Amino acid sequence: MNKTLRYARGLLAAGIANLLLAGAAPAQTYPARPVTLIVPFPAGGTTDVLARTLGQDLAKRLGQPVIVENRPGAGATLGADYVARAAPDGYTLLMGAVHHTIATSVYRKLNYDFQKSFAPVTTVALVPNVLVVNPGVQAKSVQELLQLARAQPGKLSFGSNGVGTGQHLIGAQFEAQGGVKLLHVPYKGSGPLTTDLLGGQIDMSFDTITPVLPHIQQGKLRALAVTTAQRSRALPDVPTMEEAGLKGFDMGTWFGVLAPAGTPEAVVQKLNTEMVAIIRSDDFGKRMAEIGAVPIGNSSAEMAKQIRDDTSKYGKLVKDAGITTLD
Repeated sequence: MNKTLRYARGLLAAGIANLLLAGAAPAQTYPARPVTLIVPFPAGGTTDVLARTLGQDLAKRLGQPVIVENRPGAGATLGADYVARAAPDGYTLLMGAVHHTIATSVYRKLNYDFQKSFAPVTTVALVPNVLVVNPGVQAKSVQELLQLARAQPGKLSFGSNGVGTGQHLIGAQFEAQGGVKLLHVPYKGSGPLTTDLLGGQIDMSFDTITPVLPHIQQGKLRALAVTTAQRSRALPDVPTMEEAGLKGFDMGTWFGVLAPAGTPEAVVQKLNTEMVAIIRSDDFGKRMAEIGAVPIGNSSAEMAKQIRDDTSKYGKLVKDAGITTLD
């Protein structure tokens, strides 16, 4: 072997070693300062509750504060856009949700691509949605509600967390399968939505269980059905939509953490390892049960597949439901 070849191979080996060291370095030094977790909804909703619960435990494991910052608006797309444009260093994260896979088909001019602009970390939890009505609505079952809606097309109103969110699409699916027409009222998040629902400004919602569970338990709201295929442990006496007569109805809401695309793989993996340890702990599981959530804690690759599958699934539902796309 001549000296030139040996020298070239030596340079190649050194280069590979430097690349490996460069990839490992971020994980060894990360985090060196506080981490910000962006919630694309107002305080008080499920996304916010999950972010603060996870953030509290994550701060202990990382040894740095985890600051939860609410950036609501435009069906959760404003907060997502903020994170997509943030430095890909692991210090700005998004508490994303199924809503973002739907928004891809609803908003024509998003400044980001949800499948390309983010590095999935892990899915935190799945939360069933529940059809609840204000007690002033004279319906104690899904079938009674459908009868009222058919007698008054477009009069009964339902609130959602914004155009193109999971709650909106569940409402649209309910209209399609039930053969009814409802009035959709979008909000920036579950907090203001629940306030108006309790006050009677709107008649019903298909929100996640978390923000409405205390009000159901106190008799301030009436739960008619959960929207997933299985009943919720938090509401064991409430039937599923299928049990209530809407066959094949199975729609829930997942929430998960994402980093900007380009974040070092070592940092993403460190975040995944720490978060999954939290999510799979008995203590976290107990706290999730209290708010009607099911902890997940999957791999980055599994979350990426979930995003791809849901983007395709909900894109078809948006088209079939005739939801108008937005600029």
